[in-house]
Amino acid sequence: MLTCFAPDILPSAATYQLSEEESKHAVRVLRLGLGDAVELLDGRGGHYQAEIAEANPKRCQLRITQHENIPPRAYFTHVAVAPTKNLDRMEWFVEKAVEVGVERITFLRCARSERRELKLERLEKIAISALKQSGQAWLPQLDELTDYAAFVATVTPETTFIAHLEEGERTALAQVAGTGPGCCVLIGPEGDFTPGEIALALAKGIRPVTLGASRLRTETAALAAVFTAQLVRPAGFQQ
Repeated sequence: MLTCFAPDILPSAATYQLSEEESKHAVRVLRLGLGDAVELLDGRGGHYQAEIAEANPKRCQLRITQHENIPPRAYFTHVAVAPTKNLDRMEWFVEKAVEVGVERITFLRCARSERRELKLERLEKIAISALKQSGQAWLPQLDELTDYAAFVATVTPETTFIAHLEEGERTALAQVAGTGPGCCVLIGPEGDFTPGEIALALAKGIRPVTLGASRLRTETAALAAVFTAQLVRPAGFQQ
């Protein structure tokens, strides 16, 4: 079944017109016709079943046959990561994180960050594509590039963790991520957080964690954090 992203659909809608791009894909590429089924996701929990009422390759009209509102996951997963110099790696991370299940991704500008600017348009398109592919109902929030110190000042220390490579006592993320209703994990740039950045987090009450014995690339560490959080979330937050 064709799955389309429909961010502007209203819950009370009886019909919906696909964008010109989606219309062309449905009618010209997939050769769908009258009565064929289409699935719509609005990224805000809305899940719609529809059928083609007019197979126009520029303005494909749908008739809504069913609407379900899916509540957000009770367990909130947030990863704050310094984007890599090679943007392809961040694109890979966003795609896989959405597939696994993540509520928010913040991009950090750290002292050792090689990428100082970031445009979200491409990453947002990848997130939408992953949403459609995986059947997730909620599109995660993607934040603009944010200075590390400014971001740290906004977090809740009790549910925030920093994964770094400096010497010192660290707890496995799997042991602490499931102790609350959600978690935020800070992942540094390719050169890791500076000692000053680590000290700032610890002074705030953010706890240091490890993601395992291996030294992971930034994007791999960020995905490992998402996967670990989803794996160990408390039983009461399994929806």
